[in-house]
Amino acid sequence: MTEFGLQLLSLFSIGLLGSGHCLVMCGGMAAALQLGMTDQSPSQRTALQLWLSLGRLTTYSLLGALVASFGALLLASLGLALFWLKLLSGLLLLAMALYLTRLWFGLNQLERAGAVLWRQIQPVAKKLLPLNSRRKALGYGLCWGFLPCGLVYSALGWSLASGHVWQGGTMMFAFGMGTLPAILLSGSAAAALIRLKSQLWVRVLTGLLLGIYAIYLIWLALAPRIF
Repeated sequence: MTEFGLQLLSLFSIGLLGSGHCLVMCGGMAAALQLGMTDQSPSQRTALQLWLSLGRLTTYSLLGALVASFGALLLASLGLALFWLKLLSGLLLLAMALYLTRLWFGLNQLERAGAVLWRQIQPVAKKLLPLNSRRKALGYGLCWGFLPCGLVYSALGWSLASGHVWQGGTMMFAFGMGTLPAILLSGSAAAALIRLKSQLWVRVLTGLLLGIYAIYLIWLALAPRIF
């Protein structure tokens, strides 16, 4: 497997491992939206959920491409070494691991900063309710992608280090695909996953695995300078 393929697999895994966090951040919204679809048939509700997810993943991909283009601009115009971008992405992911294990809550600052943008977007999203058409579901999903989330910001840090627009977008799409199972769950299944996620051993295991990914990224950044 190529290095980029490994990165995609890693980001998908991060989205999957952090899905409990996604349920806490977004699961309530997803459940509320499902309640608003009660007049739809099961197949229609499923279709609307998929259009919602498509919108959210589209926003993630666009943000990944935008962040990657910003990273490429820094590399080109400021002569910033790729080392610093890779190191930043590793540190952000390490911060996420500490956040999930409740050892350090520094990512709350990033989420608060993202909340400023979300307050501007949220009124637009509300105008799309109720979600009784694919167009509205897609539009709401596009807005939903801007919901403040430390896990998303950590993944964006990895996209920043890619330095390539299409790679950054693809990486965030892979991350978003990993979060899908948790977001698409509803009712008792979602509640069961939230209870599982709240258990100490699950938080520690998830944080440990994300921490390993983070150390791997930091190693990739530092190794050429050490050896």
